[in-house]
Amino acid sequence: MLSMSRRKVGGWFNRSLPFWLILPTILVLLVTQVYPGIYTIWLSLQARQPTGWTFVGGNNYKRLFDMGQFGESVGHTVVFLVGFVVVTLVVGFLFALLLNRKLYFSGLYITLLYIPWVIADIIAGLVWRLLVVPDYGLLSGITQNPLFFPPNGLSILTAVPPRPWLGAFPFPPAPAMIYLIMASAWRALPFITLLLLAAMQTVPSEIVESSRIDGARGWQVVRFILLPLMLPTLVVALFSLTLSGMNGVGMIFSLTNGGPGTSTEVLSYLLYSIGWTQREFGRAAALAMLIAVVNWLLILGTLRVSRVEERGA
Repeated sequence: MLSMSRRKVGGWFNRSLPFWLILPTILVLLVTQVYPGIYTIWLSLQARQPTGWTFVGGNNYKRLFDMGQFGESVGHTVVFLVGFVVVTLVVGFLFALLLNRKLYFSGLYITLLYIPWVIADIIAGLVWRLLVVPDYGLLSGITQNPLFFPPNGLSILTAVPPRPWLGAFPFPPAPAMIYLIMASAWRALPFITLLLLAAMQTVPSEIVESSRIDGARGWQVVRFILLPLMLPTLVVALFSLTLSGMNGVGMIFSLTNGGPGTSTEVLSYLLYSIGWTQREFGRAAALAMLIAVVNWLLILGTLRVSRVEERGA
């Protein structure tokens, strides 16, 4: 009897061992992910009153949509994401093409390429801000020179946005937004370049050589050979850049602080402004839920593309 009971205990322990091994991870996820998510949902349905929190249903969402600042921030987010994604993908692809040519000291170039990736967003934003600070910025002598930017030069961080071409949609963007796109693309360039380089190096060299024998040259090889074979990776890079651009706030905080005016105030910075400047935590939670929905859609899209790539392989 004693041996049978020991077997039962030992069998139960062996069957439940995987659960006990992953239990610490489950607890960490519950504390850092599940509980904050549930609390944010609850907070988005509440309003702070002198007597405490009061349930207001969807009123926080209605107030958010009624804000003119919200619609303006959506436009700024679209402009920022399009510019950021296009610039990063194009420049990253060109850099990947160069590094794929087996250059001398290519290992050194890849190491130097990592420098922007290891710098924190706040520090990178401060560095780019110092470059164009009037009077002593490294680039201020160029940007404030009337010969390059007539008639009176250009102060990037304080220049008034041009008159919109499409109603209230903020295009063309303010100089500060263009500068922010450049800085953000520089920060994300290492990861995208190495991702595209890895995908480029998986393309069989026999296919490229065969296409060249058949008469394909230069851009034709890129267009008809590399791009189709790299398409799943390009789509994943597109989703990854959109996801990071949608949620990044450190670069904006340290570089433009949402200005001049509200010309660089994207949704992630508006969330910070509503929550920590205005102390409207219910409305901030409602905006956080909207951004979370967009994030979930982007993640699901990335997973779907990854599965299609695995089936194709």
